[in-house]
Amino acid sequence: MTAEESRANQYTVLSSFEPVESLLEIKKSEFIGHVKRVQTESEARAYIEEIRKKYHDARHVCSAFVLGPDRETQRSSDDGEPAGTAGIPMLQALLNRRTSTEDESVMDLSDICAVVVRYFGGIKLGAGGLVRAYTDAVVQVLDEAELVPRRRLRMGAIETSFAEAGKLENELRAAGIHVDTTDYGTGSASIIIGVFDSPASKAELEEQLAALTAGASSVAWQDTLWV
Repeated sequence: MTAEESRANQYTVLSSFEPVESLLEIKKSEFIGHVKRVQTESEARAYIEEIRKKYHDARHVCSAFVLGPDRETQRSSDDGEPAGTAGIPMLQALLNRRTSTEDESVMDLSDICAVVVRYFGGIKLGAGGLVRAYTDAVVQVLDEAELVPRRRLRMGAIETSFAEAGKLENELRAAGIHVDTTDYGTGSASIIIGVFDSPASKAELEEQLAALTAGASSVAWQDTLWV
């Protein structure tokens, strides 16, 4: 799904592509939780296999991942645990993660793969115990991870004179507008900017630009870009 097709214009991701790991011990069993930011299903599956090779002696390597702005790709695996006791609870832990301190209804974590490695400690946990353990393993490792918003920007080109380009670019930056680059031509320049892809943000930029240039320049809206 492309940026143009996705319904969401913002979602939450891990701040880094470096994996995060956490150990949870329950009744002598070890549940080693891992999360990693991924961008494709092949990346997610490659990470799962990487963990499987690292813990080659583990009885179970269960996993779940969510991909895309609209979280349209969702996969999970119990890897030999009783059906529904590992992969689905892990997936639900990802989907139900609250990602906003201002609005508890926001749950938009995506582009993430969770893997939980289990070493059996000799005491059976039962189906309910396994569900809680795999859920808690993902929740715990997410608690140790840093989350950041990923936003869709609407890019635009502002045509201006060569002489005014530098001044206008500085004024745009001072106004908090994302300036991607400035392309200089013969006697004219094109300043490429990006704003949050919403009608309100685009209208605000157009008003700011009109004020900065006394109506002499306008913006030609272009494609979108996820940042």
